[in-house]
Amino acid sequence: MRLAVLQPSYLPWLGYFDQIDRVDVFVFYDDVQYDKNGWRNRNRIKGPNGPVWLTVPVKHSGRGLQRICDVEIDQQPGWQTKHLRSIVQFYAKAPHRQTYMPELEDLLSRSWTRLVDLDIALIEAMSRWLSLKAKFVRSSTLGIEGERNDRLIGICRHFGANHYLSGDAAKVYVDLDAFAAAGIRLEWQDYAHPSYPQLHGDFVSHLSLLDLLMNVGPDSLALLRSGRPIDSPLA
Repeated sequence: MRLAVLQPSYLPWLGYFDQIDRVDVFVFYDDVQYDKNGWRNRNRIKGPNGPVWLTVPVKHSGRGLQRICDVEIDQQPGWQTKHLRSIVQFYAKAPHRQTYMPELEDLLSRSWTRLVDLDIALIEAMSRWLSLKAKFVRSSTLGIEGERNDRLIGICRHFGANHYLSGDAAKVYVDLDAFAAAGIRLEWQDYAHPSYPQLHGDFVSHLSLLDLLMNVGPDSLALLRSGRPIDSPLA
């Protein structure tokens, strides 16, 4: 059984959904420290002049270090309308815009208090659009404590997972020997971003998955999978 653990992000890139596609259980690591200016509350789409940031305003002043699951959205008027307006404008000529816009508009128009709930709702919708089958769980619901490596191993044991898929950035802290001693195979994601037909000039990589969906539609999953190692198994 394969498992991955990753912090929830706002409208994530292709590699995020590659991890979801390759595991049986995907754990949102939502009770670790929130990283300001990271990917939890922002991502990029493509406009006529290149990448454009969509940023969800959050409350952080005077709150010290916060867990991701505790971060509240700053209810500034108009941010949701601005995001939707940008998406509609930049993808007005995208061939598959109408497939996804109704639900996206509904989700982005709702009243959200916590960032994590918005992020996860969007990730679950986008995963459904790709027909992904992984089970989603929040780490904050598990009650599993410990230092970084011990906790990840504990999460794997909780679900009976013997195969842990990790993003490449974790190479700086993951203890390979600890995973091996626990009988858990550790696989690095090793994702190579594929190119695809795109609006607005030369191809730009590492945008939100929205860009792929709007441009490629039902072929998005096959194209997303083309970026993984050839010998990597599906869940």
